[in-house]
Amino acid sequence: QVQLVESGGGSVQAGGSLRLSCVLSGGSSSSYYMGWFRQVPGKKREGVARIDNDGYTSYTASVKGRFTISKDNAKNTLYLEMNSLKPEDTAMYYCAAGAEDVFVPIFMYGGSWPDLYWGQGTQVTVSS
Repeated sequence: QVQLVESGGGSVQAGGSLRLSCVLSGGSSSSYYMGWFRQVPGKKREGVARIDNDGYTSYTASVKGRFTISKDNAKNTLYLEMNSLKPEDTAMYYCAAGAEDVFVPIFMYGGSWPDLYWGQGTQVTVSS
């Protein structure tokens, strides 16, 4: 069974940087579309960044130019490099993995969250 474990969250001041990591076990990261979502209490979970099997990446508009997603298939690990952090980036960040036909629609439009594999989340807090 696929399991995802995130790490790297924390508290930083605005303008600072953090690097999130997500280790996949029980499968191969090369077999899945993977990405990062975030959620603030009381708000809908949103897709932040995704990386497809061919290396194509996609970002939500608010993080373009500041966040970089990457994946090391040899280590079964997904990363999110976050620079120039803003207070509005404060959220619980979740790593997710899934097949193309379910991951892309959920990333873009939301939907059936149980159709993806999820990590437990890592908190990112950015203070002004």
